[in-house]
Amino acid sequence: MNPILVALDVDTAAKAIALADQLRGSVGGFKIGKQLFTAEGPAMVRELTSRGDRVFLDLKFHDIPNTVAGAVQSAVATGAWMVNVHASGGSAMMKAAAESATKTAAALGRPKPLVIAVTVLTSMDDQALAEIGVGRSMLDQVVHLAKLAKASGLDGVVASPQEVTAIRNACGSDFQIVTPGIRPADQRGKDDQARTLTPAEAMAAGSSYLVIGRPITAAPNPREAAEKIAASLEI
Repeated sequence: MNPILVALDVDTAAKAIALADQLRGSVGGFKIGKQLFTAEGPAMVRELTSRGDRVFLDLKFHDIPNTVAGAVQSAVATGAWMVNVHASGGSAMMKAAAESATKTAAALGRPKPLVIAVTVLTSMDDQALAEIGVGRSMLDQVVHLAKLAKASGLDGVVASPQEVTAIRNACGSDFQIVTPGIRPADQRGKDDQARTLTPAEAMAAGSSYLVIGRPITAAPNPREAAEKIAASLEI
């Protein structure tokens, strides 16, 4: 299966649909994050899922357990294939998210979406962790949160590709690891991602899915860029 999930970080449904139509068949699915969701709402998710697309709804829920459970219930109703929460919300919140996804999917008669947890944002580094009072190293904090997410019943985590091997060793082969911050070798260091690997390096390390945005969506020919990345993975 194609592991590339393209980040549709645009501000209108028209732009998102145009990108999806251009890329469909060359990637494994699409990520809808805060920018597009805030502009267009759940109708955007339903539009893509109605076309058969897998949608990762990347809203990073982080609130009290009851509120997150309600948000996940609404997310499942859109047909999203994957949803996420912040692992730093704690085990009670993550358990509520997992239980809500299971119950809602059963009630609607559809497959349960993957529910994953964000460990540490890929824009952060050790200095940024220290700034918010986290005394662990980046690697130790990410692995700690990944183990907590697994113990809370979640399907996987979002983490930088540089932590994938350690997470895989700690959480096993069936744990889903979604990695943003993916940059082809010629595009490293050109934006706000602090912890990156190339697509091939990330997959070799044990990533399950690669979230790729600007290297594809900002390319002169997005489909060609996606196909070039896919070819580098030999998929």
